Amino acid sequence: MDMSHASMATREAEWSVPVYDQLPLEPVRGDGVHLETRDGRRLLDMYGGHAVASLGFGHPGLLAALRTQAETLIFQSNAVPMEVRAEACRALAAFAPEGLDRVFLVNSGAEANENALRLAFRMTGRSRVVAVEGGFHGRTGAAAAVTWGARGRWYGFPRMPFDVTFVACDDVEALDAAVSSDVAAVIVEPIQGVAGAVDLSPDFLAAARSACDAAGAVLIFDEVQCGMGRSGHPFVAQAIGVTPDLLTTAKGLAGGFPAGALIMSDPVAESLAVGDLGTTFGGGPLACAAISAVIRAIEAESLLENVREISARIRTTCVVGPVECIQGRGFLLGLRTTPSSRVVRDALLERDILAGTSADPHVLRLLPPLTLAADHVDRLSLALSEIGS
Repeated sequence: MDMSHASMATREAEWSVPVYDQLPLEPVRGDGVHLETRDGRRLLDMYGGHAVASLGFGHPGLLAALRTQAETLIFQSNAVPMEVRAEACRALAAFAPEGLDRVFLVNSGAEANENALRLAFRMTGRSRVVAVEGGFHGRTGAAAAVTWGARGRWYGFPRMPFDVTFVACDDVEALDAAVSSDVAAVIVEPIQGVAGAVDLSPDFLAAARSACDAAGAVLIFDEVQCGMGRSGHPFVAQAIGVTPDLLTTAKGLAGGFPAGALIMSDPVAESLAVGDLGTTFGGGPLACAAISAVIRAIEAESLLENVREISARIRTTCVVGPVECIQGRGFLLGLRTTPSSRVVRDALLERDILAGTSADPHVLRLLPPLTLAADHVDRLSLALSEIGS
C-alpha cells in the first residue's frame, strides 16, 4: 500500500465509522469503464460501484442533464409539481413491464422495498411475507426482515415487524405450501445479487405469480440490482414474461446519483390517497434529470443489445484459469472460482481489473457498466488465464 493511500485511509477512518472492508486503492477520476487512482493506476472497472455506474463514468448525456438541471433548479420538494419529475416518471413507466404504469420516486432500494412491503400489508390486511433464501433487500426494518440471514448477523432491531417464511431458491413445492391466506406478499430478487448472481428459474418466478394470484397476495420483484437494463432487458420481468404487482429498482437507475423507485399498476396507485406515501428527497429534480438521461442513453445507444452480446462473450471466453463456470444473467454475473473469490479478486486487481466478491466465498461478481465492450472482455479473459487455477 503506497503512503498516499495509507494517509488517506487513515484520515477517513479517523472521522468515519469503520464498517466497510475497503480495498487498498483510491479512485480519483473515472472515464468510460475505467477508473484512475491517486497513485496513477488505470483500472478496468468490472464492478461499477455495486452496479450503480450503469453508464460508466463521464457519460456526456448524463453529465449534461445534471449540469443543466443544477444550474436551473437544484432542488424543490414534492409539495409542487415539476415537469422534470413528470418526465422521469413517464420514461420509467414506459421502460417498465406493461401494466406497471405508475411511479413513486424515492432515494434507495431499501426505501423502495420498505414502501412496497408496507403497501402489500395495507392492501391485504395480512401479517406474513414469503421471501427466498439468499435474498438481500436492504438494511431498514422491513427490508432487512426479509433479507436472508440478517437477523442472525446484523439485524439489530429488538423484534421482527412481521412474520417471515423463507423458501429455498427454485423450490416450487415449498413456495406453493408457504403462500396461504395469511400471506400479504411474496418478495423475490429475480437474480440474487449479494448471494452471487443466482438466477432464479422462470418456472419458479411464474409459480410465485400463480401462488400470489391464488392466495390474493402481492408479488414484489426486487430489481434494485438486476434492473435498469442489467439483465439485457429493461427488467428481468420482461425477460421471463412474469409481471409482478410491485417492482422496485435503484442502484443504476440514475447512473450514480442517489435514486430509487417503486413502480406499480394503476389499480394499486388508485388505492392510495394524499399522505399515504412520502419522501423528502425522493423525486428531486437532479435525480429526475439523471433518471431520464439514463433511460435515453440505454435506448439511444442500444445498450440492452450490447449487454446481451457482451455477456455472451464473457460466458464464452472467461471460463478459464480459476473460473469453473458462470452464473447469472446479462451484466450481473457470478464467476465460480476454484480458489476463494477474494484470491481471484486480488489477483485481478494486481492486473488493474476491479471485480467484486459476494456472500458465496467462491463466486466473484461482475457488475460492469452497460457500455462494456468486447476488448474489455478479452482483457479480463487474458488476466484470468494468467492467474491459473
